[in-house]
Amino acid sequence: MRGHRGDDRRGKPGGRPGGRPGGRRTARTGRTGPKGPQRPAGDWKTALPASSELPPRPPGPHLGVRLVNLDEVEVRIEKLVAGGEGLARIEGVPVFVPRAAPGDLLRVRLTARHADYGRAEIVSILEPGPGRRPDPYPELSRTGTADLQHLRDDLQPLLKAEAVRETLERLGNVKLPPPPATELITGEPWGYRLRTQLHAEVDPVTGGVRAGYLARATHELIPVTRCPLLVPELEALLPLLPEHLGAGTPRRLDLAAGAAGDFSAVSVAPSVPGLPHGEVTLPVGDIAYTYDARCFFQGHRGLLPRLVEIVVGPWEGQAAFDLFAGVGLFSLPLARRYRRVVAVESDSIAARFCRVNARRNRLPNVELEARVVESWLPKLPAGADRVVVDPPRAGLDPKIRQALLIRPPRRLTYVSCHAATLARDLRQLTAIYAIEKVYLIDLFPQTGHMETVVQMRLATM
Repeated sequence: MRGHRGDDRRGKPGGRPGGRPGGRRTARTGRTGPKGPQRPAGDWKTALPASSELPPRPPGPHLGVRLVNLDEVEVRIEKLVAGGEGLARIEGVPVFVPRAAPGDLLRVRLTARHADYGRAEIVSILEPGPGRRPDPYPELSRTGTADLQHLRDDLQPLLKAEAVRETLERLGNVKLPPPPATELITGEPWGYRLRTQLHAEVDPVTGGVRAGYLARATHELIPVTRCPLLVPELEALLPLLPEHLGAGTPRRLDLAAGAAGDFSAVSVAPSVPGLPHGEVTLPVGDIAYTYDARCFFQGHRGLLPRLVEIVVGPWEGQAAFDLFAGVGLFSLPLARRYRRVVAVESDSIAARFCRVNARRNRLPNVELEARVVESWLPKLPAGADRVVVDPPRAGLDPKIRQALLIRPPRRLTYVSCHAATLARDLRQLTAIYAIEKVYLIDLFPQTGHMETVVQMRLATM
């Protein structure tokens, strides 16, 4: 994914939940009771069977009316859904609960009611599910940065992979091929994150400035002096921030790190006197990438080499097109395998770094198109050897999907961080493309997000 994607496209608190209507009653339901890339032990496809799909909407009043007069209820969590929330059912209505674990028996409070589903928050844990553990870092519990830290590290990727599988099948009518054509890749669960976004505000009591993360679904700031999700170079900066922040400090700070072990290779944006800023460099394989805190860059430092290897693959040819190219993470290694690579990127800062990276790595066959992908589409030739797409969470614009169907390349690689939009896009693309292999890559441990890479070829090949 490229362009403006927020904090690594993930880990930011969600929107504010809806209010609670008047009239209350209680209900009781569901009493039934190593380092580097790794493959988790066991078969993720059978680790936890998915529950049945959401029931079809019956005629007459919508399902949500069953929640109108409910306040607190007792529920059993069936599973995790894509994004990491737990799914329960109240009188047949799906209800999504953050920080739940499969098998949990919970008392929850309804926070939002919609036509076909509801949302709730945990009031108390009556019976913990088998995969639940105490939060390793309680100071992060109220933030949106580590929503799955209450689950065992080895269980998280299995549950997320199952959620992606079900979403692709239910929304996209896409069935993942059996292993080894579908592969789950994991890495270090802590100390991996190259980028983060912090918020700052004046402390109303002391008058000083504090920095931290927002509480989940609110604008309340939770100050932090450590965050074990971050690479050590970034975490070491956290306790030093308040002494450099004054009344005029920006309300939001982006931090990025570069090479491992280089504590000077840290970038903060916007620039704050006394804090490091400017470019940082990170080697991935034999290619060095330069960027700063304003740019999007994939977040898991330990899995970057494997991610690049998976996306680029073994194929070669005359021309490849990298859409949403960012600073050139995939464009540059593609240029080692294709005589010509066109990198399309709309963000001006990322585009500038892409050009710089191609020059510094002596890859003159990378051509940069600094424009939005949709405006560049008329230049996409039919029958290209290769197209790589790595769009933001919204997925592919209909114009892009249409171009890939009308002027299809021989090989298409789709990199996605959002299972629902990937399912929507694959539903159309698989009309002419055959899925060869799917990689589920846990680039964001302790969160509900999972990267998916789908390798496809034109079905007529």
